[in-house]
Parts: sequence; C-alpha cells; structure tokens
Amino acid sequence: MELRDKNVLVVGFERTGEALCRFLLDRGARVRVSDKKPAEAFGSKLRAYEERGVVFETGGHRPETFLGADLIVPSPGVPPIAEILAAREKGVRVLSEIELAYLFLRGRIVGITGSNGKSTTTTLVHRILKDAGLRAHLAGNIGPPLVSFVDRSRDDDIYVTEISSFQLEYTERFTPAVAALLNVSENHIDWHGTFESYFAAKKKLILRLGPEGRVVLNRDDARVWGLHAEAAARVYAFSRKRRPARGAFLDDGWVVVRDGATEKIVPASRVALPGAHNLENVLAAALIGRLLGAPPAAMGRTITAFRGLEHRLEDVLRVRSVRFVNDSKATTVDATIKALASFDRPIVLILGGRGKGGDFSPLRAAVRKRARSVVLVGEAADKIEKALGGVVPVARAANYREVVRTAFAQAERGDVVLLAPACTSWDMFKNFEERGRTFKREVRLLAASLRRKGSRR
Repeated sequence: MELRDKNVLVVGFERTGEALCRFLLDRGARVRVSDKKPAEAFGSKLRAYEERGVVFETGGHRPETFLGADLIVPSPGVPPIAEILAAREKGVRVLSEIELAYLFLRGRIVGITGSNGKSTTTTLVHRILKDAGLRAHLAGNIGPPLVSFVDRSRDDDIYVTEISSFQLEYTERFTPAVAALLNVSENHIDWHGTFESYFAAKKKLILRLGPEGRVVLNRDDARVWGLHAEAAARVYAFSRKRRPARGAFLDDGWVVVRDGATEKIVPASRVALPGAHNLENVLAAALIGRLLGAPPAAMGRTITAFRGLEHRLEDVLRVRSVRFVNDSKATTVDATIKALASFDRPIVLILGGRGKGGDFSPLRAAVRKRARSVVLVGEAADKIEKALGGVVPVARAANYREVVRTAFAQAERGDVVLLAPACTSWDMFKNFEERGRTFKREVRLLAASLRRKGSRR
C-alpha cells in the first residue's frame, strides 16, 4: 500500500493515534488529526507532531476534513460518527490501525477476541510463548499498537494481539495466523447498534482465514461454535464440558491438549485464577500456545505461576473479615454473571456506571442466587434497579467513598464485596483502570480508618 503524499486523517489522538502519526509520517503521508477534545487536553504533546507537519483539528470534527481525505484511520473506540459514515458513503477508504499494520508487518499474528476474557487470555498466551523462548510480543488493546512494531518486525516474530470489535469493523484483509473467539454475549450495542452487527464484526476474525490458518473456538458457546461449519481454516475447540477430538479440555483433573496425541499440560487444581470462566481462558491459552510450538512442561510452569491481571477478580484487602474484590473490567452483564459465579460466599455486589445499550435483566437470576445486596452508582443506576425488580435489597451511592462504605456496612463476616459493575466507567472516570484504582484506594482508606478507631466487628 502506497502512503506517500496521501492525505490521511487519523481520528482520535490517544496512544494509537500517536503511533499512527509516527508510522504515517515515516512513510511520507500528509497527516491530519481530528479529535473532539480541545487542544488544551493534550498539553504540549501536539507540538512535536506539528513540527513534523501534522495538522490538528481539535474541539470537534469538520465534515469537509473527512470528505477530503484519501484514507481515514479511526483510533480504537471511536464510534461510527456521522463524519466517518458520510466519507465512507462518498468512497473514502476507512481502515483500522490493525489493518494498516497487517499490510506492512513481518511475522505471525495471533488474534484473540471475545466479549470477555480477552486481556487475561492474551497476556497468558504471551507469557507462555516468551517463557518457551519464542520472539513473542504483546500487542493491541492490552499492549503497544500493532503498527508500532512494523519497522523492527522480523519473520520469526509472533504478535499476540487483543482485538476488539471496534478494530475489526474497519478491516478488509486482516488475517492472523491463529485466530481465537473466546465467547460472545451482548456488548457494545451503543457502538454497533445491534447485537447482530457486533457479532458480524467478531466473525470477521474467524471467517477470513483460509485453509492454512488455525481457528480456536469455544465449544461450550453455541453461537461461537456455530462458526466451525463456516470456517475454511482448521478448527480447534476448547471446552470445560466436552472432550473435542482436536483441542483443549479437562481430563481426570488435568488441562490437556489433543491434536492426534493427548498431552497433559497442568493439573486444573494448580490454576490460580478464580472462576470457571478463567479455566476456559487457560484452556484457550494452552491450546494456542501448543499450536505455536510451546512445550507442555514449559506451559504448565507458566500457567501455574500466572496470577491474573489488575482489575480482573483482583483481591484487594480483607477488612474485618470482609473480602474486597476488584473486577472493574467486568463492563458487561455476562462478565458480571461470571464474576458472581466465582465465589461460594454471600456477595455485596457493586453495579453501575454508563451502560452500553444492553439489557440488565439477565442479572436477576445470578443476583438472586449469589448476592446478599446490591450497591448502585452512576448513570445506569435507575435502569439497573428497575431490571433487578427487587430481587435483593438495593442501596444507592453518589461516589466511590460512599460505595465502599455502604457495601461494607451491608456485608457480614466472611462476605465478599465485589466490584463487577456491568457498565463502562466513562460517566465518572477516564477508564476502568481509574475506577478500579479508586475503589482500591477507598478500601484501603476504610481499613485505615477502622484501625485508627480500633473498632470491632
């Protein structure tokens, strides 16, 4: 693809936008950036790029800028705004950053997507391959943008890449060597408009692969497994409930991989991550690792040592025998249901934030079964309370100091206070990480306050 002297518009100037500017400038493109945030939000960051010729339009989007581009590259998460849709209708090409990287990158790409578990599985696959001595790089939503690797890429590189539906929406040819779809549930309806549109973006990752490709699918997810009949690539399954002829599963208490011979990887009892959904993530990671040549013994050691990621069922602190757990990354209803199922103690559940356009009513059964009570916060509080329909007591909080203290007051000894909000954080925070860290800070402040008072429970 020739970029020299092309008018390329980058939409959104965060981490990916910066990487795109560097990549495009190095290839002689004429680069513009359009961002709805005001210039002051970026501080002095713009100056270095302006000196290299980048033109910035901040504080909003100008339709004529989009219509005048030869190519538009939206940053991940930029919704299908009217300006992009109008330009596309007029024939302007719109590509995601991963598509642009794919056209120039040397080496193999592992593409991992799904509604939940992407970050955990991607990180674990990367560690498995690194520990096995392979030239593996973490990329995509959880690592550096894929395009930032192009100039130093080699044929023996492996890019383990977390991929969102947003990124897949604007792909044309992007085809990894190994593609995995972990699960699919209602998500990002506010962005895609319908579940069908959301799932169609996910399917691109699987159905574009040819016979030389390898596809990893969740055998226990009916929608996901339904793609095996359409896939042209060689299909491998992972399952907690079945024993696929080719894939990863549980056998006599072991995580095993079978592709011809059956190989034991690690006893399931040595998987440190809580919850059945995390066991599925381990099965998927072990299968991908084996497909890329990681030895079983090395994989077993890596899986045993893996303790998960921040904001994913992360133990925070025990305060007067109440266990606080941070699952701020649980931004979907399905993720919250899986989080609830990970504990065998009564739960005080913290829900709320900004909804994604989906239905909260599927929470009812899990909340009734697992939760002692619910604390609501944020924009979606009214909608969630209505969907729960009084199945457990509900309290409200205005901020996270109130959230933590209200939840603690409702908990009994041995209970779990679980932040698994089923919503994004964007009504109150920059991202789910900021929300999770605020939650953890407030838990620590609560514990310190109780120590000073010398109170007992």
